[in-house]
Formats: sequence, C-alpha cells, structure tokens
Amino acid sequence: MRARVAIAAALTLAIAGCAGGPNGPRKLKPVANPSAVVATELAFARAAREDGQWKAFRKYADKSAILLLESGPVNARSWLVGKADPAQPVTWEPLAVWSSCDGSLAVSKFAFTDPADGTSGEGYTVWKRDRPDRYRYLFDMGYAAPRAEAPEMIRADVAECKAAPAAPASGAVGQSDDGSLAWSYSFENGMRSLRVWTSGKAGPKLAINQSVPAGDRSNRTGN
Repeated sequence: MRARVAIAAALTLAIAGCAGGPNGPRKLKPVANPSAVVATELAFARAAREDGQWKAFRKYADKSAILLLESGPVNARSWLVGKADPAQPVTWEPLAVWSSCDGSLAVSKFAFTDPADGTSGEGYTVWKRDRPDRYRYLFDMGYAAPRAEAPEMIRADVAECKAAPAAPASGAVGQSDDGSLAWSYSFENGMRSLRVWTSGKAGPKLAINQSVPAGDRSNRTGN
C-alpha cells in the first residue's frame, strides 16, 4: 500500500550536492529535505513487497543500525544474517517526519500491518543521511496500535535553525551534525522507549516520547 503523499511546500526543501568537478566527490549540503525521508520510507516499503522483507531491511540499514525488539536491542545487520524472507511481507506507509535543520538526521513515524497474523501497529525509524540523496536507518521500533489510515498530507516538522542545541542535559544516543535534532532509546525491564528532541527558540523540545510496555511483540520486523 502506498501513502498518499503531499508535504507542504514550505517544508519541502530541495537538497543539492556540491561537486568538486564532473567526477569529484559530492558534499552533503546542510539543508532539510523531509520529502526525501518520505520517499525513502516508500521505497523501503516497496522493496519489502517486491524484493523480500529481509533483503529490504538489509539494503536500507546503516552498518550500526539497531532494531529494538521485545527481547531488547540488536544490531540489525547481524540479526538479519541468514533470515529467509517471509512469503507475505509486512506492509507499511509513513505518517509523519521530523528533520534536523541541516537534514543530516530525521525520524519518521509509520503504520504497519503484519499479514501473517493480521496485527497492526505503528513505529518510528531514525534516519541518517549518508549521501546527498540517500538515507539509511539507524534505529527502528514498532508497537501495537490500530491501523492508521495513510494521511492526505504527511506532517513534516523541521527543527529551528540557529537555535540552542536539541540534546538534553542527560545526553542522547545520537544527534544531527548541527545539533538541532537528538535522540535516545532505552530498554528497561522489558519496556522499550524512544525519545526525540528538536531545537527551538525557547530551548529543546521533546518531539517524541514513546514507551512500549513489556510483552508487546509488535514490530515492523514481524517479530
């Protein structure tokens, strides 16, 4: 299923590479591009349907990517080794995107359905831009929830530029190159949690604060 995608023009910023010559290396231009994150989520979902679920998860994973499963965090690439693709892949579409001001880091919210048992849920993915036009996921977590309808317009929030850093005093697992978006996850007594902060004129804003109780096995990984 494909989301019906429309992002407000004010939030859809083109990203361009700076070339050192016709064959020179391209540099990452510090510009937010939430539409590219949405496009990546859609391409990820399409690859899962057409090429195989685990092949898609391997293709879009950063080398340090983490899957936060009911049993705890695992390195995605290690966990995916040797896994055979299910006959019916999990399907999903993006619902919202949060981006750093410079576009180096973003977080997407998605809705999914597991055809194996009909369960549905939602989840979050943290995306790292490693090329001018490419994102790879650093983190993925899902949880049980009624299946949300694909929105007519996908909400896109871009962090304030030239504002106080987003990272809280307690620190974070990671942050964007410009410090305008920070994230952290935890796994305690079976509870999975994700928190995301964005910079604002009045200081860091807690944009996402999602905790999943122990025993919830729902995930986009179908595990």
